[in-house]
Amino acid sequence: MSDFKHLLSLQELTQEQILGLLELAAKIKTSPADYGQTLAGKSVVTLFEKPSLRTRVTFDIGINRLGGHAVYLDQQNGAMGERESVKDFASNITRWADAIVARVFSHKTLLTLREHSSVPIINSLCDLYHPCQGLADFQTISEHYSDLSKVKLAYVGDGNNVTHSLMLGGAILGMEVAAICPLGSSPDAQVVQKAQALAKIHGGKIVVSDKIEDIKGYDVVYGDTWVSMGDDTPLQSVKDKFIAYQINQDLMQQCGINHVLHCQPAHRELEITSEVMDGPQSLIFDQAENRMHAQNAVLVSLLS
Repeated sequence: MSDFKHLLSLQELTQEQILGLLELAAKIKTSPADYGQTLAGKSVVTLFEKPSLRTRVTFDIGINRLGGHAVYLDQQNGAMGERESVKDFASNITRWADAIVARVFSHKTLLTLREHSSVPIINSLCDLYHPCQGLADFQTISEHYSDLSKVKLAYVGDGNNVTHSLMLGGAILGMEVAAICPLGSSPDAQVVQKAQALAKIHGGKIVVSDKIEDIKGYDVVYGDTWVSMGDDTPLQSVKDKFIAYQINQDLMQQCGINHVLHCQPAHRELEITSEVMDGPQSLIFDQAENRMHAQNAVLVSLLS
């Protein structure tokens, strides 16, 4: 399964590879002791250009649980590409570390890291993709639905890197994935085209719409913040545009939704209500836990 060398986006993986990662993530979650020495003697640099709670903690603790050593780097050394080039950064780090996990502003940074790296590069978030989040999401869904290809997943809100990863991964898995976004906030058109092409190959379906009623009959609804990290637009200023897309109990009941996901941080009573987030249909904190298991599956596949 682990014949991929890096993880920059889910579109680089086959259906077999994604399903293999989800199966491995489930095994690691169930029997963590079996993998306690998988990364023994290995060091992983975790590079952060952006703030983080879940990504930083899940990688740090996850690497430790696999017997490895995480080295956290933030912007104290200056922004990537300023104090020294991204090429030189990669050329140095790969002489010491066994992998680089990078949470960066631009996908181009990841491409440069990969070009000049002799060790695996894992994208832990960029402007275009969030593959580790996507894998955790599909793992969480698979804990409640035995056949992912029969699941209908609706993302609601601002089209972004999470939307892209859900569409691409879902298409490869043969799922029906809808992106329901206000006009002007749709996902990237090129990513949509790529996802639709992948869906055609794998028997899935990609829907892009601005009509919230189009998610009627879907199994899972997925929310995210209305303003992505790094965008300084005040959240309250987009409320009028997005409030019709709020995930609340009325929406869940009217559309017959079974489960709800949110990649967090969540702004309660804006994109999602506390009633839903803390309610019986919420898988949101299972989803957060699964970030660690899904990422550990990637690390084990790339490094063991």
